[in-house]
Amino acid sequence: MTTQTREDISSELLTFIRESFLAGDPEGELDADTPLLELGILNSLNTATLIAHLGERFGVHVPLMDVTATTFKSVRTLSEIVHESLSRK
Repeated sequence: MTTQTREDISSELLTFIRESFLAGDPEGELDADTPLLELGILNSLNTATLIAHLGERFGVHVPLMDVTATTFKSVRTLSEIVHESLSRK
């Protein structure tokens, strides 16, 4: 069972994405509902980097069949998946 809330997870993912893919997001444009794929924030390399981060930081393994546009739509959808996975542990 996790003690992290969806909001905690979302905040951590926003920070990681800002620092890793958006040079810190100086304009402050990224939020939990920003369409990551539509805006090109996640390409194949960035998606692989994010999947590795999910494993290292949260211990969450994303099965290949779950690497979809729906799963990686936004930080909010990713946070839900991470929270559900942590809740099952």
